[in-house]
Amino acid sequence: MNKEKIICERLQRQKLIFPLENSHDIREYKELFQQLQPVAPVFNSRPGEAPKLVHRTVFNDTLLSEGLRKKHQLVKGRFQGGRVGYVLEEDLGLYSTIFRKPVQKITALHEEVLSMIQSSGGISKEQLKEELPFKAKEITAALKRLQEAFLVYESQIDTDWNTGWFDFKTEWPEIEWAEDTVPAVAEMLLRFLDAAVFATLDQMTSWSQLKRKTIQSALTALMESEAIIKIEVDGIGEGFMQKKDLHLTNEEIPQSVFMLDSSDFLVRAETDELKEKFKGKEVLQYLLIDGEFKGAVLGHWRIGPHDIEDITLYLGEEEIETRKEEIIFAVRAGYPLETTRILHFNGEQL
Repeated sequence: MNKEKIICERLQRQKLIFPLENSHDIREYKELFQQLQPVAPVFNSRPGEAPKLVHRTVFNDTLLSEGLRKKHQLVKGRFQGGRVGYVLEEDLGLYSTIFRKPVQKITALHEEVLSMIQSSGGISKEQLKEELPFKAKEITAALKRLQEAFLVYESQIDTDWNTGWFDFKTEWPEIEWAEDTVPAVAEMLLRFLDAAVFATLDQMTSWSQLKRKTIQSALTALMESEAIIKIEVDGIGEGFMQKKDLHLTNEEIPQSVFMLDSSDFLVRAETDELKEKFKGKEVLQYLLIDGEFKGAVLGHWRIGPHDIEDITLYLGEEEIETRKEEIIFAVRAGYPLETTRILHFNGEQL
């Protein structure tokens, strides 16, 4: 096994190479979504934005994901350390078991917010603010904490800020949470490896935001069942693969450049490494070049249009020059010429 085979397979499985083409094939879309979930809305997008499988469809999948969300086939929750994300409704039991953060001490505020949600059969945040004798920021904080514990559910069916809040157990009475989360984490890691092909313990920790001890226990269970193996791969290090993936053959990595934001599956898996790699730099998005993060788009994010200060690259000088237009083209797909100036390219003024 080598790095090239892993990268090639990963690009194909995640549909970065040969993206989904049929916007009417909901089954195919949901299968890919399932591999990559929890899927977060694009980083720094408007509150209430539906999740997207960026670069993995040839069509704009916003309408498709919005439609699934409106039908409650995609469910909003807080996963991976409390981050907002979406999972398929049929997988809500699995992911809520893994990521829920039980409230250790229920306060009077928690009780009143939860009681009003339960008695009303669903209520908006604005109504809670009008009815309860607490500050708006206290109610917002309480809702977030109860949402992290999967005691309440936010029904986000469009981009409206004034969403409805419901009692989680009333909506999904069939979901039962086991105290031992290791089997659920093991199932999730198998799905993760389906999409990632190979991953280190650090990458699994970075992506999931779970305790290393929990991940190690799940990996041990998977190795004992011979579903995965531990393997050393030149150029990557020690990590884990599914046993069924040990005989990959394709190692011709297609030339490609993708600009990915901080919510993307691949970025999340390497967040800790990327923060170290671009330490001290204000990163807007990362550049996946031939399947590896070899660059970043730098600048100061603003709500409105903002300039790109630099496109910094970890490539040889000759390759930087020969691929300059290709890289700028990939960046321009997200930052149009009409709204954004690119001031520098790898330190050189444009």
